[in-house]
Parts: sequence; C-alpha cells; structure tokens
Amino acid sequence: MSRPRTDEFKPPPECPVFEPSWEEFGDPFAFINKIRPIAEKTGICKVRPPPGWQPPFACDVDRLHFVPRIQRLNELELVADEGGFDLVCRDRRWTKIALQMGFAPGKAIGSHLRAHYEKVLYPYNLFQSGANLLYMLKPTLAADSQASKDLMAHDAPPRDPQQPERGCPNAYGAKHLKSEVGLPPQSNTASCQTKTSHSASGRVHPVQVDLVVCLVCGSGADEDRLLLCDGCDDSYHTFCLIPSLQDVPKGDWRCPKCLAQECSKPQEAFGFEQAYRDYSLRAFGQMADAFKSDYFNMPVHMVPTELVEKEFWRLVGAIEEDVTVEYGADIASKEFGSGFPIPNGRFKVSPADEKYLKCGWNLNNMAMMDPSVLTHVTADICGMTLPWLYVGMCFSSFCWHIEDHWSYSINYLHWGEPKTWYGAPGSAAEQLEAVMKKLAPELFDSQPDLLHQLVTIMNPNTLMAHGVPIYRTNQCAGEFVVTFPRAYHSGFNQGFNFAEAVNFCTTDWMPLGRQCVDHYRLLNRYNVFSHDEMVCNMASKAGTLDVVLASAVHRDMALMIREEKALRDAVKKLGVSRCQEAKYDHLQDDERQCVKCRTTCYLSAVTCPCSPGVLACLHHIHDLCPCPVSNYTLNYRFTLDDLYPMMTAVKHRAELYDDWASRVAETLDARLEKKKGLSVFRSLVSESDSNIFPDNDLLFRLQLVTKDAEKCSSVAQQLLGGKRQTRFRCGGKSQSLLTVEELRSFVRQLYNLPCSLTQAPLLKKLLNDIEDFQQHSEKVLSEAVSSVVEIQGLLDVSFDFDVELPELPCLRVKLEHARWLEGVQQATGRPSTLTLEAMRRLIDQGLGLAPHPSVEKAMARLQELLSVAEHWEDKAGSLLRASPPHPIETLSAAAEKASAIPAQLPNCLLLKASIRTAREWLQEAEEQQAGGTVPTADALADMVLRGQAIQVHLEPLERFRSLSAEVQEWKESAASMLLKKDSPFTLLEILCPRFEVGSVGSPKRKPKKASQQPGKKKTVPLDSLADIEKALSESKDSSSAAATLEELRLREMDALAALRAHNESKLLPSGDCMELTVCLCHKTPMGAMLQCELCRDAFHSVCVRDPGGSPAERPWLCPPCRRSEAPPMAEVLSLLAALERTRVRLPEADALHFLVERAVSWQHRARQTSDELRLQEMQEGPGTPPVLTRWASGSTTADSNAQVCGGRAPYLTPEWNKTSLPQTVFYTEQKCIPLQGLSRELEELMVEGLLLPVSLPETQDLYHVLLQRPLSPPPAGCLSPPLDDSSDCTEHLQLSSQEKTLSWRHLAREGVKAEGRPGKDKKPHYKRQKMNKDKSLERRAASTSSSPRSDFSQSDDSDEEMSECPAESCQQPEGDEVDWVQCDGRCNQWFHQVCVGVTTELAEKEDYVCVGCTIDDGHLRQ
Repeated sequence: MSRPRTDEFKPPPECPVFEPSWEEFGDPFAFINKIRPIAEKTGICKVRPPPGWQPPFACDVDRLHFVPRIQRLNELELVADEGGFDLVCRDRRWTKIALQMGFAPGKAIGSHLRAHYEKVLYPYNLFQSGANLLYMLKPTLAADSQASKDLMAHDAPPRDPQQPERGCPNAYGAKHLKSEVGLPPQSNTASCQTKTSHSASGRVHPVQVDLVVCLVCGSGADEDRLLLCDGCDDSYHTFCLIPSLQDVPKGDWRCPKCLAQECSKPQEAFGFEQAYRDYSLRAFGQMADAFKSDYFNMPVHMVPTELVEKEFWRLVGAIEEDVTVEYGADIASKEFGSGFPIPNGRFKVSPADEKYLKCGWNLNNMAMMDPSVLTHVTADICGMTLPWLYVGMCFSSFCWHIEDHWSYSINYLHWGEPKTWYGAPGSAAEQLEAVMKKLAPELFDSQPDLLHQLVTIMNPNTLMAHGVPIYRTNQCAGEFVVTFPRAYHSGFNQGFNFAEAVNFCTTDWMPLGRQCVDHYRLLNRYNVFSHDEMVCNMASKAGTLDVVLASAVHRDMALMIREEKALRDAVKKLGVSRCQEAKYDHLQDDERQCVKCRTTCYLSAVTCPCSPGVLACLHHIHDLCPCPVSNYTLNYRFTLDDLYPMMTAVKHRAELYDDWASRVAETLDARLEKKKGLSVFRSLVSESDSNIFPDNDLLFRLQLVTKDAEKCSSVAQQLLGGKRQTRFRCGGKSQSLLTVEELRSFVRQLYNLPCSLTQAPLLKKLLNDIEDFQQHSEKVLSEAVSSVVEIQGLLDVSFDFDVELPELPCLRVKLEHARWLEGVQQATGRPSTLTLEAMRRLIDQGLGLAPHPSVEKAMARLQELLSVAEHWEDKAGSLLRASPPHPIETLSAAAEKASAIPAQLPNCLLLKASIRTAREWLQEAEEQQAGGTVPTADALADMVLRGQAIQVHLEPLERFRSLSAEVQEWKESAASMLLKKDSPFTLLEILCPRFEVGSVGSPKRKPKKASQQPGKKKTVPLDSLADIEKALSESKDSSSAAATLEELRLREMDALAALRAHNESKLLPSGDCMELTVCLCHKTPMGAMLQCELCRDAFHSVCVRDPGGSPAERPWLCPPCRRSEAPPMAEVLSLLAALERTRVRLPEADALHFLVERAVSWQHRARQTSDELRLQEMQEGPGTPPVLTRWASGSTTADSNAQVCGGRAPYLTPEWNKTSLPQTVFYTEQKCIPLQGLSRELEELMVEGLLLPVSLPETQDLYHVLLQRPLSPPPAGCLSPPLDDSSDCTEHLQLSSQEKTLSWRHLAREGVKAEGRPGKDKKPHYKRQKMNKDKSLERRAASTSSSPRSDFSQSDDSDEEMSECPAESCQQPEGDEVDWVQCDGRCNQWFHQVCVGVTTELAEKEDYVCVGCTIDDGHLRQ
C-alpha cells in the first residue's frame, strides 16, 4: 500500500483501445498477434467487439452461490511503507509515523506507538510474512529468560481460582488469525483453560514435569501458564508468546511453528479471509448496490468513475478509516457454468445465438484453441485453461500480480458497472519488483514470492514516481481486457458486476515460459503445469504442429535437452549410478514436486529409499536427504536417445519455412522476362497463411509487393473496364480519377513492379487511345457548328477512359448547346405538338445553358412566339368563360385569327371544338323543327343537356329548356296522382300493363323461339322496364306503341291467370295444411284470413288489414296487387289533355293513351255484362251463397256446430264442402267471387277491371253482380251432405285425427290401391298441339255445364276430345305447344298443367290426382 498523500490521486495515462472489424474479429489469436507490438508496450489493452456481438449470459444464476473474500482496504500500514519495523526503529521514525497518522505532537508519542505496534501488529506482520516466531524470539528470550518471566508475571496478574472463568479477551483475534490461514473456526462457547498442562480443546495431558518445558524459555516452571499445541503437542508459556496471552484461548490453538508450516503452503488469495455468509448472485448484488448507494449517498448509476477511483486510493492510504468490502473471486466456472454458452450445457441456446458456441472469443474455447500452446497441457487447470468467474462490488480489488507462468490473460465483463485496471509492461516487471522491495524490504526477505500471492496493493502514483510506467483503463460491460506476458496488473471494481477470465499462451510466449520456470525455481514456487511435459507433448505431434510453433518448440527443446544432458552428467559424476524409467506424467503434480524448489519434475528426478514418495530435481540433489548420494536413484521419463528423434521431427517440420523463404526471395528478385505473375505471389502469401509462417521482413515485403500488385491490377482493370461510364451518365464526378499524366506514370510503375501483370500491355494501348481522343476533341471544339452525333460519339468513347480528361467539360457544354438547338428546331417544325409548356421548358433549358450566340438568337425567336401564343390562349379562354356566351359569329372570327399561330393552344382548340359542336346542335334543332315530328322527351332532354354544355349562345335552347320543364312538371303531377306514398314503382310501371306478375309456384316456361319470317322486323324482348321504355321510345307512332302495350296486356292476363290457378290449387283440400305457406309473412294459414280477388292468394287479416273501409264493400286486393292510388277516370283524362298540349312524346304518354283506351273499352264491356247477368239472375232466382275456404274443426257443442254450418261468418269452397277431410283452423272474413261455373270471359273481364290503375264504378257493379250470382247445382255423384243438415254437418266435423293428417294426394293413391288397381309406372310427358281456336271455343261452350269429373277414360282415342281441359276454370292457354297432365285417379282425364297448378317437373316425378277423384276416394273410404 502506498503512503498517504495530501494531494489527490492522479490517473495514469490510458492504455490502447482496439476496435477490430468483423473480419479481424474472426480470428482472436491473429488479431492479438497483430496488436501485440503496440499493446505489449503498455502491458494491458482493451478490445471492443464489433457492434452486434452480444453473447447471451449463460451462467446458471439460480445455482450460483459463493462465499466472497473479505477485503480491508488499509491492511498494509505505514510501517511497511517506511521499510519495516527494524528500519523504523533504527532510523527513529516512530514520531514521524505518529504525525502522519494524525496524532498531535507530544512527548513520548512515538514510544507509545512503538510499544503498541510491537505488542500487537508486529507479531502479526511477522506471521503474515511467513517467518517463524519461535526461532526469531528464541535467542532473545534465552539471553534473559528471568527478565521475561518477571515481565510476563507482571503482565499476567494472578487470578482467583474460585471465580468463574470469563471469555478470553483475545478470542476474536485468535479466531481472526485462524480464518486468515484457512483453519476452521471453533465454537465460541469453548471456555478458557488455565489448568496445568492442558490444551485449548479441554483435554488433560498427564505428563512428567521434567518432560513438559516451554520451548521458548526451556523452563518447566509456572505449569499453570503452559499451553499445549493442538498440532504438534509442543508446550509454551502464555507469557513467552508474542504477544503474550492473558488467558487460554478458546478452541484449538497452534504454536508458531505449526503456523509457519501452514503458512508455507500455497494459499488461496493469501491475505484475504473468507466471509462467513453464502451469497446468491441476486443477494450479493442487492448488498453491493446498497453499499455503494449508502456510501456515496446517491444512486449507483450516478456516481462518476473518477470519484470512485479517487475515493478508493484515498481509503487504501487512510489508516484511520476501516472500510471492508467483499469480493466473489476465483469462482470455478466448471461448477456453476460459464457466462458464455457452451455445447450441451444447461443453458439452451437459441438458433440465433448458436454462433457464440464456437466463437474464438468465447473464453471456454480461447485457451484450448489450436494457436494456444495450452492445448498441449493435458490437465484442466481451473483459472488458467478453464475460466474463473468474478463477482465484484464497489472497492473490491485485485492486487498487483502477474499471471501464472507469465502467460497471457483475457478478461470479459459480462455485465454490470466498470472495472478499473492498472498495468505495467512486461519489460518493466523487474523494475516494479525492485520498487516494491525497496519500499517493503522485510516482507520480500521473508517471502520472496510475495507478488505472486495477490496480497500487495500499491498506489500507481507511487510506482510512477519511481519511474515505473503505469497505464490504466475502464473496462465496461461487453469489453475485453488483455494482459500480456509478465505484465503486472491490478485494479478494482466500480460496483456490482460479473466478469470472466482465462489464460492462454501463444508461440511467442514459449521462451518466456521456460524463463518463468527458472524464476519459480529461485523463489521455491510451485508450478501450475510442467513446461517440459508440455514441450514433449508438442514434439510427439510434430507432424501436425504449426510450422512457427514447431520452430519455437525446436529452439525450446534444444535448450531443454542441452540442460538435461548437463544435469544428468553432473549427477552421474556425483556418484548416482542407479537409473530407472519413471512415468511421471501418470502422477499428480503434487506427487512429483521437488522437495526444495517445488518444481514439478517430468524429465528426471532423484529419489532415496529412505524417503519414499519424496523426490528432488537435479538442481537440488543435495537437499533430498542426508543419505550418501550413492544411495540415490536417477528416475527419467525419456532417455536422451529418445529425446533427439523427437527434436529432429520438430526440426523437419520447421524446415518447411526455410524452403518457402528461399522461393520468396527468388521471386522478389526476378527481373524482366523472369518476373512471375500475380498468381505466384498470391500462392506464396496463401502458403504463408496456411502454414502460419512467422511475421518477418521477408513476409512483410512479399505481402507489400502482392498488395501493390493487386492494387495496380485493380486500378488497371478499372481503367480498362470503363467503370467511369456510370458515374458520368448519372451526373456524378469522381474525386479519384487519374490525370493523363498520372496514367503515364502508372504505366511506367506497372513495368517497374517485381510482378508481371497482364493488364500492362492493355493499359499502354489505352493510353494511346486517350491521346487520339484528345486530338479529335480539340478539332471538334474548334469548329463553330458540330452535330450532336459527332459530339456524343466522342463522349461515348470517353466513357471507356477512367481518367480525368480536361476536354470532357467543354464537350459536354457543346453537346448541351447542340441538343437544345436541335430540340428547338424540331419543336417549331411541328406546330401541332408545340405547346406553351414545351416552349417554356425550352426557354428554361436555354437559360441554364452557357452563353452562346446561336442559343441567344433562338431564345429570342422562341420568346416572341410564346408571348403571342399566351395572348391568344388567354383571349380564347375569356371568350369561352363569358357569361352570357358570345354569339357564334364572334367566336368564329377569333378562332380564325388564332389558327394562324404555329402552336398547339388548348383554349383555342376548345374554342374551335365549341363552334363546331354549336353548329351541329343548331342544325339538329333546325331539322327537328322543319320535319314536323313531335320530339320525344328523351330527345328533348338530350338536346337541352348538350346545349347547356356548349359555351356558345344558342337561340332555340331556351325554348327547348322550357318545353322540357313542362314535361317534367307533368310527370311529377302524374306521379303524385297515381303513385302511392313511398311506392317502389315508377310512373311508367303503373301506366303500363304488368310485365312481371308474382311467382306462380312453378317455373316459367321459356317461350318457344319463333322462326323469323323474312321481311318482318325483329321483335324486341319485353322482359324488363328498360326494354319496355326502349320499345316505346323507338316506336315511330302511337299505333306501334299501342301494339307493344297490347302485347304486354296479353302477357299480363296470361301470367295472372297462371298465378290465380296456382294460388287456387294451394287452397285445395289436403291432409296436412301445415305444409302450406301463404300471406306476406310466408306462414301457414291460421285464424281470420283475406283472399285477394286478383291473385286469389290468402293473407292473414292481421297482416294486411286495410284500415280504410270494410272488405265487403269493394273487391279486396292484396298489397302486391294494389299498386296505385287508382284515381277517378276524370282526373286521368285531365292528365291526358295536359300532355297533349305539350306536343312532346314520352313513354308515359303512350302508356296513358293505352290505359285510357283500355279503360273505356272495359267500361263498355262491363256494362253490357252486368246488365246480362242481372237479367239472368231475375230469371233463375237466388242460388246457394258461395263459400271459399276451410272451416275450423273441433267444435264440441251443438250450438257452435249449427252456427258453423248454418251461419255465414266462415266461407268454404265447394271442394271443401264436397270432401269429408277434417277441416283446419282458418277461415275467411269476406266473400270472394266463386269461380265454379264462372266463364272464362267473365273471369277475364273481372280480372282486367281489377288490374286497371283507375277507379271505375263499373268495377264495383260487376264485383257485386258476380259475388251474388247463384252457384251451379252440385253434380249427381257428390257424396257430401247438404249444408243445411245440422246432424250431417256435425258428423262431418267430427272426423278422426288420423284422417286429418292425410294429404289429398296420399288419399288418392290409397283409394286406387283399395280398388285393387296395381301401381302405375311413370307415365310419359305429353305435349298436345293447340286445336283450332274457333273449334275450341265451340267445344268450350258446349262443355260449360258438364261435370268437372266427367269420365274421360274413353277419350284417349280422339285427339279432338283430349284437346278439351275438364278443369272448372280452364284458362285456355295459347301457343304452339301446351303442357298437359293426366289424372292418376279414377277419371284418367287430361288437364292443362297451368290450369291445375302443376309444374312439368312435378308431373314427371309424382302422380297427379284431380280434385274430383280426391273427394270421391275420400268418401268411398268412409
């Protein structure tokens, strides 16, 4: 420890810091060898890995538990700084030391300090230095034993044996002493012993008085003050010991001789006792952070490193402050795991981090990599070949030391706060040792290897003051610190951190390694490994050794064999005649150490039969034992004859380098045509790299020539390859281009190289081409006018010249002029493409050109043209934007003047286009007026729309606009009159017949494609509203429009007839009405229902009830059928009159004309029919009231049955009156027009009246007439009872539940089976040709009174009879082909599919039974 100073600590200079590239970082030994010339001058250096190199922390934190060492920063005191106890006493420096310690000057202050030091600290310092207290004190005490007795008696007052024994006051000191030497601490409960001849452990020794004497004074007196050593049983007076003991110490006690022997053993971190607490990594970190934070009174991360450094050295030199820290040093990585990942370790490495497993900078790999000599050491040496872990805290330190065997060391800080390092170069090692010996000679006299024990700390400023070069650095997390051979280093930790270190040795270390072994022999220090054994191991592998290492091994082995031969000859001359082979490499190192110098023996040693297991090296043969030398035996591992061949093999391996060196010298000295190519130089360098030849001047020269040749070859290739082309075409400018003169010099340099390059002749040709280019360029630049092609050709040639050409800037300027003038000429030559933007761009480009007369002249002409063009462009734009627009004459005059400008002007072109469009529009308007035709609304709207877009004043436009407004007003009025609120239909849809009628339950048959008659116009399909509107718009007159609408009316009537038949078929009797869905909600019929008079579908009254009016007053229509407001006929006629005044044709007008004509025609027919029906009713009398839908079944009382049967609330259809099936639970609230016996003409008449979107009184009249007409009498074969028979009605209502579930089709099938008729095969599908219409009508009139269940079984032989459909309401479908279906019941009659609601697919897949057969089969089964 250095002397306390009044001034602050001055940090030494910084050591070198290296930041390798990724390429350099790839080989750690090559990089360290590269930086060694620089770094070994400072002893230590720091290496920062490349960014991104961050190995994962792989240590098992949970398993890592350790006991740290206790470090007191002021353990070495001022007396040692002043030269030791004897020197301070001789020079009388005690007063000076007292003043330095801060004591006030006074009388005898030095004497008091000396007395206390001599009594307490001096014996400990002697013990710490390893001296034997017994032999040092024995002469002094023997000279004056009586005085010692008197003194000890005075110092130890007698004690009353009756008093209880108290604890020994020096118990803590004794325990502390034992901890320092590594002895196990004893229990604090052991009492002090004062009995005669007793040990500290409490056992009594019955010995003779004359045999138990104090080995210090030689007297056996004062037996009660004699102590027995628990190690060797020697006895000592308590007052003969220094310091004297007042009481017997507790626990085991060792005498000075045993302690000296214990101290002579190798100790772990001598001088620092182990702590008693076992720490985990987390607990130690919490303790360390708390200590630093409390000490500096601030967060740990805010404490500056400079402050910690100054405070550390202040505490080291301050004896009045006792700061104790703990250091987790030398923790074996083999036990707890390294901080670096290792293969097959506990730490699972992610795929991204697998690269760190084999990385050379992984300390688990570094010591044992091929370039490291330690790979040839067979044993795993913890801390040297296996990494050690270090867990530090603030102020924890490592003292001045050098590595074992003067090896390299590398330390990596995994994480935590920095570690501060101090180092001295290996060349200053002896100088540093001399300074320390000078400052503390007594410590080195008693313990020569003190600096190898990591217990000596000294202020770097003190060493620097004595001329020792010291360097420092702060190692941060993620950084390496490398120490070089025999470089003393020390340091301390700034705070809590985790580091890992290992040793390695390179080839250059070999001579130092042997020198270190000789040095250890002088200090009597043990070896960590046998250097000779390592060298022999390498020699045995000579064939695989690196050639440089082989050369070093050969030199080291030559020294080893020469020394061994001399030693063996000397031993033989001394009289040792017996020899034997000994396998020393099979023994542990501590079993083959020299008894004197502790050197690990390998090649040879001498032994004596008197001391089995004890041996001595050949240097210390006389220290083996007192026996005659002739009794000794020389043990050898190899004979000299075995060693010479090993050395020869290594020498042969090293001779590879000599052959390579001769070839390199020959290649470098070649001249002219004998020069070798670049590939030969590269192969020599590659051979050097592969064989790892030593770095010397020859290799350096070879590498330098090869590097220069490669650089010249690269430059030459670049010049020949034309790399400059890309740079110049991108507008860039290279700063490293050669001038032509430099190119000439470069060509000369190529021919002067020791290497022959293939590019040299080509580069000389390139130089000639460049000179030709320069001559041509000067000629072009001197001409007044040059073509673009010629200038561009020169520039293209220059792209192949990667040199700086002064002609190029001038050529580029001239090229820009030529290109611009050519562009102006081309633009003005094509006026159709010359825009204002093009002229402005050309002017902007011309402004950026260098001044030139031709450019300025062209610029003036272009600017004048631009001014004129902009004037007329602005004027044309203002004419087009004028409001109101100008007349066409004014615009035509302006357009004619603008046409004379040779440029493309958008506004002028737009002006011309507007004039042209206006003339076309006026001509079209004139043609419409002159033709006398009424324009259509669409044509009128199109004219108005196009006229408004023309920026020209058009006189007819206002009249067209007014007429279009009238049409729009009329359409809005008609829509408000006819359309319902929020109606989804358009006005045209309401006025036209319905081209789409709701789904009929069966797929619509695609109409047969009629063959086109020659000469007839192709008909337009009317499948959508757009088709109808298109057909009406394209019609030339009202008659063609009426024909189109008439076609729609017929389609409407046919589709509605099919829909009515389908809906009627749904309501026929069936076994399970739950399968039936009706109404807008698509649910089963239930409760009160309403039936639409138009589509004949049923609806729940709660879903469609009309709040305005009773359904019985007028025919009830469902919401889908009631599409319009149905205004009176008078209002519709007023609309028609208003439309005729506008003199415009539109589809709605044609539809309205057709509607009015249709309504008037229907009124006339309806009046005639109503009058005829009333006359017929008066003649025939009243009939049976019609019924429509099903009764509710399940009545239990006779009154209710009578009410149902005789009342009029529920209405039933005749079919349901005829059948005996159970009735369901719904009924209708209103009467419907019965269809039984109703002629097709009457039904169509009523349907057409309901379809009209106008309100006519004849509709109500006809509805009431048809509603009240008498029904036809039931057929003779009817089995249903009359409705006025209450008993029969009751019986009819009380049917079994099983019969309620049978469908009408199933009943038909069962009826057939009951009669014994076998099941029929699937009948073919028939299509009958339509018979003559007149004949059909004739037969229809004849069969109106016939029963719908007439027997048609005999009609198969007659097509005429089969052409009649027996359905009660036959719709008489028209077309080339009509689909029929035959009844599978009793009657076998044929029906139109559309009349009975059967689809083609259903007729082909299932049997069909008509309504009559269904009812008959049901009654028969009853």
